[in-house]
Amino acid sequence: MEFYTFGFRIGPFVVRYYSLVFLAAILIATWLSARHGKKRGIAPETVWDAMLWPVIGGIIGARLWHVILPSQSSGMTFLKYLQNPIELISIWHGGLGIPGAVIGGCIGLWLYCRKYGFRFMRFADTVAPFLALAQAIGRLGNYFNQELYGAPSNLPWAITIDPPYRLPQYAEQATYHPLFLYELIYNLFNMALLLWVDKRYFKQLRDGDIFFLYLVIYPLGRFFLEFLRLDTAMVGGLNMNQVIMAIVAITSAVILLICHRRKPAER
Repeated sequence: MEFYTFGFRIGPFVVRYYSLVFLAAILIATWLSARHGKKRGIAPETVWDAMLWPVIGGIIGARLWHVILPSQSSGMTFLKYLQNPIELISIWHGGLGIPGAVIGGCIGLWLYCRKYGFRFMRFADTVAPFLALAQAIGRLGNYFNQELYGAPSNLPWAITIDPPYRLPQYAEQATYHPLFLYELIYNLFNMALLLWVDKRYFKQLRDGDIFFLYLVIYPLGRFFLEFLRLDTAMVGGLNMNQVIMAIVAITSAVILLICHRRKPAER
């Protein structure tokens, strides 16, 4: 067995740490969602049965997000992807966007609920806190891949990025903000807050409240973390990740406010 920075080799097979982290995030999030779903009348086996739908949707959505809004360092544009169809599915070359994964995963879960007659919002409320946890775990994969680092930094907790993984314009800069770690911590905070709200106000919550609260908290944090990001998706001089995150957070907050102008629902 040979070990590398990004993984290890067993015979002819290369196992990447990122893949193991990705798998662990899915299994842990599903296991906790299965336990948590009982309070909303969702059987554990139902959560496990549903798992594949949002996973497949999430992978497709994550890839499409990158294809439509590729980072500058990828050297690709949406038009170039259209001109090179094989690159559309070449996820082994990198390029997955977490916002797209969330959108695709939600679509996959909605399709499952529609097919089997479950309430999507109730299911989404069950999953939302552990979606945040899965995102936190997934950020460990960025550490192994030496990606998603922030602006150059000399702070005590700054991380060293090896030369092959540095952006060309920062080739001489060795240490950077551990942006993946900041987002990991923020996602754990998101999970903790959602679980606290769910426990503290459960009888007053409507279906969808926890899910929409997630759609306020995560985009809000992502919006501000984007200021530290070096490799962004720019369109017309605008960071499109920030623009879309702002729209999602504001829209979700408005939905919550409108829904709660009425008398709270009792469970």
